[in-house]
Amino acid sequence: MIEIKELHKYFGDLHVLKGIDLNVEKGEVLSIIGASGSGKSTLLYCINGLEAIQKGEVKVDGVSVHAKETNLNKLRTKMGMVFQQWNSFPHLTALENVALAPRIVKGRSKAESREIARAQLEHVGLNDKIDVYPSALSGGQQQRLAIARALAMEPEYMLFDEATSALDPELVGEVLDTMRLLAEEGMTMICVTHEMGFARDVSDRVAYFHEGVMEEIGPPDQIFNNQKSERTAKFLANVR
Repeated sequence: MIEIKELHKYFGDLHVLKGIDLNVEKGEVLSIIGASGSGKSTLLYCINGLEAIQKGEVKVDGVSVHAKETNLNKLRTKMGMVFQQWNSFPHLTALENVALAPRIVKGRSKAESREIARAQLEHVGLNDKIDVYPSALSGGQQQRLAIARALAMEPEYMLFDEATSALDPELVGEVLDTMRLLAEEGMTMICVTHEMGFARDVSDRVAYFHEGVMEEIGPPDQIFNNQKSERTAKFLANVR
């Protein structure tokens, strides 16, 4: 379970997150929507410990992410994160890219790491690209490679930061299909996304962020068809 209590985040004088309270249960898919600059991605960075916080607390399975005594590297093994840019190692094949973290971070043998990598590449539909370098992959394939790399650490949670925003439109579907598969398998996921169809069809809950505030959260039917907030309704009307 991920627990967020009264979370505040500043960049200098800019108040980016303004008192976020949020719990995400095991097995839940939460999509976070909102305009650019509303604090969505920053929230993921705070959950993963990539950004410091100024007030409040983030807990993952009861462990406080930002406490001085927390072994953040160990805690991060529970949280796979997929960014807008895939950032593969260009000099390594797809298999080598995925096998690297299990071997270096988790201390698995080279043979075991490669088996894990093969399984995860197959998982995301890249079993025919094992020996291919990233430069020979399409953007959608590179993003699926990034997902396989995160899954190779056997995380309990997956954080997606607008995983399709850097892709050409025709490549978005293959990445969303992979994310749908993970949701069907019961992976706990927090997805910052501009893909409203995905948020509506796959999520257990959807949260709308506006200028650092979680304006509204609820089941997809509430957010898309029966909004309680005028700001949520206006945002969705503009998106549609």
